[in-house]
Amino acid sequence: MTRALAVFGTASDVGKSITATALCKIFARKGIKVAPFKAQNMSNNAFVTIDGLEIGVAQAVQSIACKETPNTDMNPVLLKPQSRTGSQVILNGKSIGSIKAKEYFENTDYLYQEAMKSLNRLKSRYELIVIEGAGSCAEVNLKGRDFANFKTAHSANADAILVADIDKGGVFAQIIGTLECLEKRDRALIKGIIINKFRGDDKLFQEGIKYIEEKTNIPVLGLVPYFKDIEIDYEDSLSVDFLCDKSYPLEKKVNIAVIRLPYISNFTDFLPFKLESSVFVHYVSKLQALDGYDAVVIPGSKSSISDLEWLKKTGWKDAIRNYAEKGGFVVGVCGGFQILGKKIYDPYGIESNKTEVDGLGILDVETILEKNKTLSNSRGIWLESGIYVSGYEIHMGKTQVSGKNAIKVEKRNGAQVKDFDGIVSENVWGVYFHGIFDNYNFRHYFLNKVAGNKFKKPNRINYSDFQEMQMERLANHFKRHIDIKKLFEIVGFDV
Repeated sequence: MTRALAVFGTASDVGKSITATALCKIFARKGIKVAPFKAQNMSNNAFVTIDGLEIGVAQAVQSIACKETPNTDMNPVLLKPQSRTGSQVILNGKSIGSIKAKEYFENTDYLYQEAMKSLNRLKSRYELIVIEGAGSCAEVNLKGRDFANFKTAHSANADAILVADIDKGGVFAQIIGTLECLEKRDRALIKGIIINKFRGDDKLFQEGIKYIEEKTNIPVLGLVPYFKDIEIDYEDSLSVDFLCDKSYPLEKKVNIAVIRLPYISNFTDFLPFKLESSVFVHYVSKLQALDGYDAVVIPGSKSSISDLEWLKKTGWKDAIRNYAEKGGFVVGVCGGFQILGKKIYDPYGIESNKTEVDGLGILDVETILEKNKTLSNSRGIWLESGIYVSGYEIHMGKTQVSGKNAIKVEKRNGAQVKDFDGIVSENVWGVYFHGIFDNYNFRHYFLNKVAGNKFKKPNRINYSDFQEMQMERLANHFKRHIDIKKLFEIVGFDV
């Protein structure tokens, strides 16, 4: 019988995804055939599977930690926020439309049934399923409609561990308060507690562990120290918000400013720059001077029109235009590519009630938002350099280019094509390819282009190889600080 372990949290951003990733790698290294599962995820950071479908990036990362190929059964329901109260709903990798939160939560039975079909398919192929919960597992107001936490755990006959974040403060209240809010049958599933992001001397917290165990009658499996030297892909914008507006251009560094759009998506595009010691990436939201930056990036967006209006309202439009006119290097990726153009047309009301909106007007392109989404793993040649590039496309619009194409596209989802993507216009580029900087050849070409002699000591490693190294380090970190024997007892495997 397939076993299952649920990783629940006391709140959002306490480290559920990271913990699940570490456990997936630990179990996989023991030779257990393991897969991740999250019934419902909410994130604009999406991943395109090899068959051209969407799942949350966290489950893709966890799948890679398991040495498995990501597929939609691992995250059957994905919500991609488009406004403060509405999201696009992705079911089994495909969009089924947009819906307001109130309407969505009126009846989630259909989505739950579809999610359980995915879970059962995984159970038929794997020995162990690591289930990641969503948000706090103790949201009593959502109890009847939440199927990502205990409803899934009961369906999977899963035991669970509870993750808390001591760095946020109030860890005793987090843990004990969460458990007090649970129904008896739900609380009975919690077999262990992991306290995450600890700073300082762990000997000084032994009294705290004793208090928690006596108060809850549940063992604390580990006190996991805070780390800054392990890089795992971010799941959502909370991680970016932590970095936002925290720094200014550094002398002798290659400084790249990424505009933190309200509906920013796929910001993992810029993680590969961390491999380069001479490069520093700044996420900026508050209007500031751009003169000290070597490049400014407008990233992907789940709502290009809303983010375009925000750029105009906050003054960023003029700042970015002035920067480009002075010769500053500007790059737009996906939604950012659309925003840099002259017009965005929305004839079907996909993103707004306006049929057309003026873009920033920096690139000679126009975009029409269409009902069907482009989802593909793509490969081609960057025409200006002859370098092969690969990435994934995930967008609703088609962009008409008047000018010099950036990429000659040769393959989409494994099939031969003859097409083009993006535009190169002197110091302004626009492309649809996400993940284009993962390949070190193109990354180095780009950095030399924008910074010249400031770019030093290039790192000849692709991001996929770096990811694997980081997952090994993450697993080792957790293994050093949690009770592995007790963990394996919970899931029913020998150490």
